Amino acid sequence: MTAAPAREPLILRANRDGYAVLTLNAPASRNALSDAMIAALQAELDATAADAAMRALVIAANGPAFCAGHDLKEITARRADPDRGRRHFADLMARCATMMQTIVNLPVPVIAAVEGVATAAGCQLAASCDLAVAGAAARFATPGVNIGLFCSTPMVALSRNVSRKHAMEMLLTGEMIDAGRAERMGLVNRVVPAGEALAEACALAERIASKSRLTLRTGKRAFYAQLEMGLADAYAYAAQVMVENMLARDAEEGIGAFVEKRQPVWRDA
Repeated sequence: MTAAPAREPLILRANRDGYAVLTLNAPASRNALSDAMIAALQAELDATAADAAMRALVIAANGPAFCAGHDLKEITARRADPDRGRRHFADLMARCATMMQTIVNLPVPVIAAVEGVATAAGCQLAASCDLAVAGAAARFATPGVNIGLFCSTPMVALSRNVSRKHAMEMLLTGEMIDAGRAERMGLVNRVVPAGEALAEACALAERIASKSRLTLRTGKRAFYAQLEMGLADAYAYAAQVMVENMLARDAEEGIGAFVEKRQPVWRDA
């Protein structure tokens, strides 16, 4: 009997000097966030968080789409469950929300490299990353409203990236926006020629990876924490973070290196 061909992994990982590239690798399904894809991506994010050598992470994709959102065929199949899929849908949304929050809570910056379309939860994935680079042909949408399913969970990440009116327009119309408009709205940081998003994202990752991991972790955590606070509380919290950061060995080394006009040697402590 001929053995069945081995399936390619859903996530391809390439560790580089100080950062890693995770590539969604299910082009036939437009890299949909199936149960298996969410589990695979969660595992890679957890591995990155635990790897002290990592200072940045890039998320890219193979095929014509960055990510088309949830796997609607999987969702439809679960309607045959005795509860019409309620238990599975609740578990799916919880696992996806955990994955998105893992990106935000990861101790290193995460950069999306978007080519092709990023729709629904795929747009949510790009919006959940700290930075995003888009190829000129990339397009973004939260089109759930077109099929009777409002993009409520993508709305959480989207509304924390763009203005309320821009977010509501995307959510209420479901229309595609091009990379240029996404940049003007603040959904992506920069637009590069089609096919060059990964190279640009890696260039950003290399720049970030030259910094102290301790400093990156401190800054990322503080950035998202202060966003949820009032102005006075945010300043009080940020001041406390600054004091603790100033006492870190890497801050002492970095300031000393600047004064002495030499390159710092980070200890990540």
